[in-house]
Amino acid sequence: MEKLYQYLPRELVTFVLVTLFSLLIGLSQRRISLKHEGETTLFGTDRTFTFIGILGYLLYILDPVDYRLFMGGGAVLGVLLALNYYVKQTQYRVFGVTTIVIALITYCIAPIVATQPSWFYIMVVVTVLLFTELKHTFTELAQRMKNDEMITLAKFLAISGIILPMLPDEPLIPGIKLTPYSIWLATVVVSGISYLSYLLRRYVFRESGILVSGIIGGLYSSTATISVLARKSRGASAQEAPEYVAAMLLAVSMMFLRFLILIGIFSRETLLTIYPYLLGMSVVSAGTAWYLHLRRKRTNEAGQSEEEEDSRNPLEFKVALIFAGLFVVFTVLTHYTLLYAGTGGLTLLSFVSGFSDITPFILNLLQGTGGVATLVITACSMQAIVSNIAVNMCYALFFAGRGSALRGWILKGFGCVIAVNVCLLLLFYLIK
Repeated sequence: MEKLYQYLPRELVTFVLVTLFSLLIGLSQRRISLKHEGETTLFGTDRTFTFIGILGYLLYILDPVDYRLFMGGGAVLGVLLALNYYVKQTQYRVFGVTTIVIALITYCIAPIVATQPSWFYIMVVVTVLLFTELKHTFTELAQRMKNDEMITLAKFLAISGIILPMLPDEPLIPGIKLTPYSIWLATVVVSGISYLSYLLRRYVFRESGILVSGIIGGLYSSTATISVLARKSRGASAQEAPEYVAAMLLAVSMMFLRFLILIGIFSRETLLTIYPYLLGMSVVSAGTAWYLHLRRKRTNEAGQSEEEEDSRNPLEFKVALIFAGLFVVFTVLTHYTLLYAGTGGLTLLSFVSGFSDITPFILNLLQGTGGVATLVITACSMQAIVSNIAVNMCYALFFAGRGSALRGWILKGFGCVIAVNVCLLLLFYLIK
């Protein structure tokens, strides 16, 4: 915008922008009002909003020092808006004040455009237009919300914005880099990703098919998602079996991306070393899932999930406390394993961690527990992931049932992913 001011007068550019933005806001108001309320409840028309913006600009530039004219015009506009609201309330029983607020914002566009950077006033206009159009989307969203959804949001804000800053960053155990702040920081980051996955699954992809359920569930917990899909597959036909396994492998693919995000947050050095492996294995898992998806026999029912996916709240304090407890346990185990068994013992521990949630084990390595080298962190992370995928395959076989049609597909799909994982792990050790 500054380059444009070099060729055109600033006043002309500002006037055109104010007029254009005011007209856009007025058009959005006319469309919404005509569709849902009727023209009799309109505060003027789109031209009225345009004139409100122009009036604000004229009064602003006529008294650019004390702004008395601008404030006086705002007061007059407020009176007119109040009279309009009174008529709407008494005659048409319309009680909303959104139009009044938007008219006042339109009046303030002129000083915003004249004094603020372009990104800010464009952001203001875009926000007004979006929230105007999303009125009924928000209504539908509120109707779908559970009774305790706001409590869930309050919990997340409390653990991230209140509890975390108050915790001390001093070691709990001498010689071990384990502080209340680091424990809760790991809990908040993982809970944030889980909460985002929960919201996507419940409100955005609520009626999605099996494949999308695997993708979204993998952001939260690949183990939980695979277990749920395996249990649901017990009533599936042989034609649907590849689709369920494909969804499980998509959950594994998203697990790699989830660890890519976590590692990027906690250790950039480790990220630079491990990201080719994580991205590559995510592609391999997704590619194997796509191959299985193409192999299934297409029926009208295939790919549809009749039951709603597990929508348990990932922010239950019991879940957070379990994660924090595992984080502490693996931190202490890592420290003493390195102290008495060296990196060889840590290698064994990384495989053992795959039998539980590997996230606490990897996160405590990323936060510098025991001063572990970047290559060792990378190797241990890869080993823990391989172990966890093997355990997930066992979960899938167990929950699917002995006579399930999924067993052969599970062994083929997960076996392929595990084989590539092992090859990359061996290659890493050879290169290292």
